[in-house]
Amino acid sequence: MIDKELLEILACPKCKSEVRLDETAQRIVCTSPMCGLRYPIRDGIPVMLIDEAEKPTGA
Repeated sequence: MIDKELLEILACPKCKSEVRLDETAQRIVCTSPMCGLRYPIRDGIPVMLIDEAEKPTGA
């Protein structure tokens, strides 16, 4: 779905932390425990906009 090389250069636009791919939910997830925003993937393209991101559960 998302190229590994692309995933390696992506960073969370809010906190600049690394991100990981959640294939099940089709999301890019920030790895920072303080941020944890989840960015949607639409038509195979990650939407890395803070306004489009979902907050982590319980936040």
